[in-house]
Amino acid sequence: MNDSPAPSTPEPPACPHRDPAPTPAAPELFTWEFATDPYPAYAWLREHRPVHRTALPSGVEAWLVTRYGDAKEALADARLSKNPANHAESPHAKGKTGIPGERKAELMTHLLNIDPPDHTRLRRLVSKAFTPRRVAEFAPRVQELTDRLIDDFVEKGSADLIHDLAFPLPIYAICDLLGVPEEDQDDFRDWAGMMIRHGGGPRGGVARSVKKMRGYLAELIHRKRENPGDDLISGLIRASDHGEHLTENEAAAMAFILLFAGFETTVNLIGNGTYALLRHPAQRARLEASLAAGESTLLATGLEELLRFDGPVEMATWRYATEALTLGGEEIAAGDPVLVVLAAADRDPDRFTDPDTLDLARRDNQHLGYGHGIHYCLGAPLARLEGQTALATLLRRLPDLRLAGEPDDLRWRGGLIMRGLRTLPVEFEPGSRSVKSDTASTL
Repeated sequence: MNDSPAPSTPEPPACPHRDPAPTPAAPELFTWEFATDPYPAYAWLREHRPVHRTALPSGVEAWLVTRYGDAKEALADARLSKNPANHAESPHAKGKTGIPGERKAELMTHLLNIDPPDHTRLRRLVSKAFTPRRVAEFAPRVQELTDRLIDDFVEKGSADLIHDLAFPLPIYAICDLLGVPEEDQDDFRDWAGMMIRHGGGPRGGVARSVKKMRGYLAELIHRKRENPGDDLISGLIRASDHGEHLTENEAAAMAFILLFAGFETTVNLIGNGTYALLRHPAQRARLEASLAAGESTLLATGLEELLRFDGPVEMATWRYATEALTLGGEEIAAGDPVLVVLAAADRDPDRFTDPDTLDLARRDNQHLGYGHGIHYCLGAPLARLEGQTALATLLRRLPDLRLAGEPDDLRWRGGLIMRGLRTLPVEFEPGSRSVKSDTASTL
């Protein structure tokens, strides 16, 4: 008998404790690098913090909503008010939401700052100016403006497409609709130019431009009351005179926001859209071939794709919780500001196949580029007309259009709501002026 102890079976070594992988650090927001290409940061937020509370450059704290489903829900949620009076703002934050200068100029009572029933009443008054029929009737004028602006630089062989086309086209178009006399439209162009600099101009320049515009609109309203025409401001006055209870401040605020919202979005649509086509030559070639064949389908779907891919409005305008609510699993307190990030939602892979790929023929493209719900952009039909006309005319008249310089040299304007280039320098073989356009027939 062997008294020696049986050899013990060695126990397997214990597995080392593994902590779950830490969540990567959140990307830095609102830097110049972020402004150039915000989409990687938005992808991170969609995955890790889809509803994210952050401090904005102004010091105001707000919730950013980045997933498509949450964004669409928020845009239609009546508990998220557009009225700044529902912001539980601190003294530090006072006046730091909305458009600079609009409070002091008594221009707050416009469609972007009010809720039903006032919103319903005012939107009904203005909607008649943007019916498909009225927009279609305006198409020849948009084509005329586009050709005239291109005529001004086509012989030079170079241009800044923001300054020379994307900016003046919607300014002159919306001035025509409002009934601003032609001799005054360059003043509007100067004021609007200051407003879209987003801090790039002299200190207080935006507020001064808003004040000047307010004074001019008040004077114009008085002139239109005495001598009305077939324009939008005259229509607002007639509605007021026939019992729609439109105050002078409301009329001025409506004209102001139609000008402000009706031009900057289109500036960025034309600029961002042209830049995207220049960076994606295969897609551009498809569109050029389609236009040459007299087709319009790819132009229409292509504009929607450009709106989705790198649209003119990065974030929807301010909303404020009127009561505590849950959004994307986060508890939003009453009075908290909420910013729906349209640019992030429109690149959500749960909604769009290959969202970072530009595909001008994309179908089922229900992007949020012009919003959703009762605040869906009233001027979207006009913006689409201007965008299609500008892009199609550029491709037809300047077939060898190319960037002048390197993409890394381009700078994007700062600011929360809009996304657009400061400049877009291009080169091309000099062409001839006064080329009769047949683009409108394909729209």
